[in-house]
Amino acid sequence: MKKRMTLSWLFALLCCLPIFAQMQDPVQFKAEWKNLSATEAEIVFTGTIDAGWHVYSTNLEEGGPTSATFNVDEIVGAELVGKLIPGNGEIEQIDPIFNMQVRYFEGTAKFTQKVRLTGGDYTVKGYLEYGACNDENCLPPTAVDFSYSGKLDAPSANAPVKSDVVPVSSAPADTTSVASADVPAPSAQLKGTTDYWKPVIKELSEFGETQQQDTHSWVYIFFAGFIGGLLALFTPCVWPIIPMTVSFFLKRSKDKKKGIRDAWTYGASIVVIYVALGLAITLIFGASALNALSTNAIFNIFFFLMLVVFAASFFGAFEITLPSKWSNAVDSKAESTTGLLSIFLMAFTLSLVSFSCTGPIIGFLLVEVSTTGSIIAPALGMLGFAIALALPFTLFAMFPSWLKSMPKSGGWMNVIKVVLGFLELAFALKFLSVADLAYGWRLLDRETFLALWIVIFGLLGMYLLGKIKFPHDDDSNKVGVGRFFLALISLAFAVYMIPGLWGAPLKAVSAFAPPMQTQDFNLYKNEVHAKFMDFDAGMEYARQQGKPVMIDFTGYGCVNCRKMELAVWTDPQVSKLLTEDYVLITLYVDEKTKLSEPIKVMENGKERTLRTVGDKWSYLQRSKFGANAQPFYVLLDNEGNPLNKSYSYDEDVAKYIDFLQTGLKNYKK
Repeated sequence: MKKRMTLSWLFALLCCLPIFAQMQDPVQFKAEWKNLSATEAEIVFTGTIDAGWHVYSTNLEEGGPTSATFNVDEIVGAELVGKLIPGNGEIEQIDPIFNMQVRYFEGTAKFTQKVRLTGGDYTVKGYLEYGACNDENCLPPTAVDFSYSGKLDAPSANAPVKSDVVPVSSAPADTTSVASADVPAPSAQLKGTTDYWKPVIKELSEFGETQQQDTHSWVYIFFAGFIGGLLALFTPCVWPIIPMTVSFFLKRSKDKKKGIRDAWTYGASIVVIYVALGLAITLIFGASALNALSTNAIFNIFFFLMLVVFAASFFGAFEITLPSKWSNAVDSKAESTTGLLSIFLMAFTLSLVSFSCTGPIIGFLLVEVSTTGSIIAPALGMLGFAIALALPFTLFAMFPSWLKSMPKSGGWMNVIKVVLGFLELAFALKFLSVADLAYGWRLLDRETFLALWIVIFGLLGMYLLGKIKFPHDDDSNKVGVGRFFLALISLAFAVYMIPGLWGAPLKAVSAFAPPMQTQDFNLYKNEVHAKFMDFDAGMEYARQQGKPVMIDFTGYGCVNCRKMELAVWTDPQVSKLLTEDYVLITLYVDEKTKLSEPIKVMENGKERTLRTVGDKWSYLQRSKFGANAQPFYVLLDNEGNPLNKSYSYDEDVAKYIDFLQTGLKNYKK
């Protein structure tokens, strides 16, 4: 019995761990008063930042993330000297969330404000406000409160001032403890007619609230590589080699089993070679450097030009090949050796000889997966690519009769190359768009980007119908059934994008096209807007109407929030649920409007001051739901209790509809 109780407690603890992980604050700051001389001191803010997160520096451009600022509530017997100064270690680059040049800190951050004491008793009270983000979410603007006081006598010119102030830790509250019973309730100023503000973290956990690891991206990377390998198979550099290589292995030995084993070894060697290439990319550059590539304007321009060159190569303008002496040297070495080494060198020869076709595909794949910043991504992408490339060599060796059914080499292989060229040209614009947004050139606004994609996919459709010819194409005017259907898809996709020139959201390309705010001419008005921007007022209205509530915690600088509103909320079924079945309350956690008077609250056993409307909604999100990142959606009944587990950034419309419908069913119960 005791053992079962222990296991039950352990199981309950494991269930709660994801909730605690979600509530953990990724940035911890402390403030310290340091005397510099008899009349000068400085307030030093030192922050510790979790891996994957960064804190933004001072004086950033408007429209971007929250800059670090020094704010004074009360200052007596002292005056500020200069502005808040950031410490060493600033990183300057393009931010993928805000698409602009920013400065920030990783690992640790330090800010310093000098103060001059003017004599007598002194008091300095205020707060440091900062913003923090990772690659997907941003925290609301966070305040680090401080309060120092003392007395300045008339010391000698060089005598140090002795202050009776003990350095105070001003770390933001660790919201993992919000759910504990010893945390006082919010001030009465925060309560409505009903205590809608009571914490419901435990109730959310009962719905199975979890924070799942983003493993689907790894699956995506693997399958992207696998598809790339399949495409490489059907190019003129690889397809004709398959029957020759398989026949060689089967004739090399009278023992069929040994021939099959050699083919397996050959396939495994291909996998080893390409995975080693992926690992080498990461080891040479490092995961953090690869992540920086995705947001660096210069590298994005380089990637754009590189993909244009690859596209031109596939169109037949030239061939990208490695020096022939490399493949000749490896080939001769393979002939002079025996055993496993010979087979490995043969696989290496294939990699070199087929580079003119596989190189652009590998280059595009590595550019895409390397910029995820994951140390495993390049190797995982190359693993998928290599398995697809090695698969036919092994299968045809095991089942030689299949060789007779292989399609013969011909012009269709060049068609595949040209199609890949069009696709690489289209994706090249994605990288140019990042640089364009960063420098504000406005050369590639949303409608310009879409116009180019419409032309590219329109031309691809015309090519597949045989209306356009490239240097390596044959003179046949016949169009096969496969080409016809591919042309149909390409032309239909081009037509689909045309309404985007007038502002249609185009969910299928929202991840690639520039943001909607770059659109100069927008006729699209089918957007969902909240009925209330105040929590208590919205809850009271919902009670009167007998409707459930959806709380939308968002931010003006939250790009992923805008993506959800554009790609998910505009779905007719989602829009109907939000506007007819729910009372939608949107709360901006970075709203700078000052409260009529500051509100004192107790959080994590410490007193905190809420000064703005955004502070108030940010505190609500932390204290009631134990979360602090946006977007964050939660469904409530008329008593403020959750109806379902919360929902964060995920553009799967079906999942979002299920989230809303489940809450509606639970409300009706």
